Amino acid sequence: MTTPPSTTTVRRVTTTRAGGFSAPPYDSFNLGDHVGDDPAAVARNRVRLAEGIGLAPERLVWMEQVHGRNIEIVDGPRDEPVPVTDALVTTQADLALVVLTADCVPLLLSDDEAGVIAAVHAGRIGARIGIVPRVLDAMVSVGASIDRIGAFLGPAASGRQYEVPAAMRADVEKHLPGSATTTVRKTPGLDLRAGISRQLTEAGVAGIALDPRCTIEDKTLFSHRRGAPTGRIGSVIWRDSGSR
Repeated sequence: MTTPPSTTTVRRVTTTRAGGFSAPPYDSFNLGDHVGDDPAAVARNRVRLAEGIGLAPERLVWMEQVHGRNIEIVDGPRDEPVPVTDALVTTQADLALVVLTADCVPLLLSDDEAGVIAAVHAGRIGARIGIVPRVLDAMVSVGASIDRIGAFLGPAASGRQYEVPAAMRADVEKHLPGSATTTVRKTPGLDLRAGISRQLTEAGVAGIALDPRCTIEDKTLFSHRRGAPTGRIGSVIWRDSGSR
């Protein structure tokens, strides 16, 4: 399958905790519908997100994220979150792909020329078992070229704060080289964004941008490690046709 050159603009947005309708401890712009928050508040938050990016709510595609490496290529709106999926790929304009996180890495990818975009939930497990190479392959299968893909890694737990047992650090480093680190407490840690950035570079992705914010440190963001239960921020990517 080939994709004609894109005449649209690729846009990306990452939310914070502010500006929503959820009560504590989900205050206030929680977009996660699986964390115990009032469903009505989550629904209002999701509508506000859609309004904020200029799309109808049904043009946002959500995932039932499971820390796996399943990928779905979507060609239109979905009535429900795409089940058992941690990455979405599309070539459709005005269709926003959403990844929810509260310490895991939200990865947004695009080949602007081919008009291929992807949103990836890259937590410790998913990154370790290779979701990133799989989503790159899926993008290529619908017309993207690796050397044209740009990557954005959103707010996530930083290597300064993401403390793990030494055996876990060694295991993840074996499968995702470049992710092992030492925290500010001089304990074993993981920097998943560093490991994913290295993986992308070695795959041939040239343009890689990173939001430096640490979800554990930055209280304007949700963090499961800092305090659960909590909400989820959203990282969104879409191709804006400008036709609305």
